[in-house]
Amino acid sequence: MPDSSTEPPGSAAAPPFTELAVVGAGPAGLAAAVTAADRGLDVVLLDAADAPGGQYYRAPAPGLGATRPEALHHGWARFAALRSRLDRHRDAGRIRHLAGHQVWAVERAGADWTLHAVTGPDSEGPATLRAGRLLIATGSHERQLPFPGWTLPGVVGAAGAQAMLKAGLVLPGRRIVVAGSGPLLQAVAVSLTRAGARVPALVEAAGYVEYGRAPRVLAADPGRLREGVRHGMALAREGVRVLTHRAVTAVHGTDRVEGVTVSRLDRDWRPLPGTGRRIDCDTLAVGHGLVPQLDLAVGLGCVTRCGADGSAALVLDEDLRTTVPGVWSAGETGGIGGVHLALAEGELAALSVIRDARHGTPGRDADRVTALRRTRRRMRAFAELMGAVHRPGPGWTEWLTTDTEVCRCEEVTAGAIRTAVDDLGAGDSRTVKLLTRAGMGWCQGRTCGFAVRGLAGCAAEAGAPDRRPLACPVPLSVLARAARPEDM
Repeated sequence: MPDSSTEPPGSAAAPPFTELAVVGAGPAGLAAAVTAADRGLDVVLLDAADAPGGQYYRAPAPGLGATRPEALHHGWARFAALRSRLDRHRDAGRIRHLAGHQVWAVERAGADWTLHAVTGPDSEGPATLRAGRLLIATGSHERQLPFPGWTLPGVVGAAGAQAMLKAGLVLPGRRIVVAGSGPLLQAVAVSLTRAGARVPALVEAAGYVEYGRAPRVLAADPGRLREGVRHGMALAREGVRVLTHRAVTAVHGTDRVEGVTVSRLDRDWRPLPGTGRRIDCDTLAVGHGLVPQLDLAVGLGCVTRCGADGSAALVLDEDLRTTVPGVWSAGETGGIGGVHLALAEGELAALSVIRDARHGTPGRDADRVTALRRTRRRMRAFAELMGAVHRPGPGWTEWLTTDTEVCRCEEVTAGAIRTAVDDLGAGDSRTVKLLTRAGMGWCQGRTCGFAVRGLAGCAAEAGAPDRRPLACPVPLSVLARAARPEDM
């Protein structure tokens, strides 16, 4: 097979068809691709990044000369083994890894699928690929809840702070408050302290004792419990105060962050009057969990469900099939569950694809499939518990002042959204968008969509997926060229 770095799909020399296209080279996509190739399938692995691993196994840029990238990760040996298998299959011509290919649309082409991607740093080059089967492993992005001062320099996403450390070997600041909700915060705080930052507080809007209300789920997944205990001990050794049922409700500073106000919350996440306390810092790393990235799947018509955390996730059967024939999905697209679940689902989805390609013959993988299904059920149960514990309460909107920006792209404030609802009669997020432009900017509502729905009181939209015709920004020149039959 030709080298993927020089001959993308759609060029004259590239093969027009592959048996399986995997979109996303994170843990789930990588596990799926190598498993399918192990069983003899012809696989193309497409990913927008320059190297496999996704957000979790994000590695430092080669030019930084990092000698021990594994020091910033848990389970690096598992990733190294997958990467080694990928390299072997790529050298043998069984996998084409198309780095720097961001898929922006997928459409049915008879019995097959046509994938459209943009390539290059400026998304200038169109690429097309035909595939008999499609596996979507597009991962997730961070959920943000706005509050006064969150646009001030020095406020970064919690996952963003970890990405800066893993990819750039840099800290976003020296004295960093980590805040929001979800188990990711513990991992971020531990990573920052080990890299030399001072973390005066980890501010968790929910609590951890709520996990104790489901002892059977915890007992079935003791690894997650041990991981939480290890993180707790590491934070205690570094002198990090863990403040539960609290949230950052204001950021202070003129040109950048100088401190934050932390307030106690009631059970619905409303700030309790008189409980605000200031913590000095130069950086705030904040995030309220992760949200599945579903643009491609929703565009294909895959049915979604409302997860326990309030976000949309794909409906999947026990073999990771979506509701659209010929399309599988694995990892965070089926609901946020962490790297171990993503790895198990990637392998299970690939084995399901293999059975489909072999017309239902289980072969030598029957026992492995049974074990993976059992593992998935156990981990999915914990994921649902995790989502329920850290789901944002309805009272978080009371953190906001009238002039708090909610949509950063279009500079739409909470006051403008409330006016659209209270005075202009907007009863859903679409009408709010039309009246205020909230969600019409560069991110297309990925950052502000959850907040807009919360402010608009759109309870009926909880867990409803955003529908976008394109999964990423695409130049008009690429759209024009993709429309020509000769480019297909």
